[in-house]
Amino acid sequence: MIRLRCLATILGILVAWSWTLDADTLYQISPQGRRVAIQRNAIVVKEDTSTIVYKHFELKERRVEKAVLYQGSLPYQADLSGAQERQQIVSQWKRFGYTATVTDAAGKVTKVFDAYLDFYPPGGRGSLLESVPALTVLPLQFDAGGADEIEFSDIDRIEAQGDHLKVTLRKGTLKEGKFLMPTTQPVEARFLGITDRYEPASPEVFDFSLPLSQAKLIVFEP
Repeated sequence: MIRLRCLATILGILVAWSWTLDADTLYQISPQGRRVAIQRNAIVVKEDTSTIVYKHFELKERRVEKAVLYQGSLPYQADLSGAQERQQIVSQWKRFGYTATVTDAAGKVTKVFDAYLDFYPPGGRGSLLESVPALTVLPLQFDAGGADEIEFSDIDRIEAQGDHLKVTLRKGTLKEGKFLMPTTQPVEARFLGITDRYEPASPEVFDFSLPLSQAKLIVFEP
């Protein structure tokens, strides 16, 4: 359930997009032969006779996702936009996702938009044995006992010392503990998002990827 305090952000997104150029628009052909718009403000990254693969902004998670439409008896069509419209929609995505400044263990600082956590095989080798969804919350096993998922919107900063995390909340509270993996399978948590160098035509929904174990400091913008 979406928290009430998040509704203002979602409303702001909807208002902003009410006047934004639509970028790519996806349609499904109805049984009557009419084109019914099912997704606006998207970017199509692949289209062939069997599928349409596209990126879009997911309101609840406040991040960019990739989706696939499979052609069937009621086919899908895509109206593609130009480079300027695609760049404009990426700029909109960057406005409304979670933004953070990340400092890695080597001291490199990167500003990341539409930030989220995702899970990969350790070292990027092999494949996961189960599907683990991406997150815009931080699962934490508290030093004092117990566990909880802390929403990105509640976090001011995350300071990492090895596998120990110090999480300062926006209200000033300090939480300490270890990252709580959402699966018992061996996985690597990574902090991902897009940067100012992100190419709208990229088939990926990120161009920044850092293992959480290699992050030293993550500071979220209000």
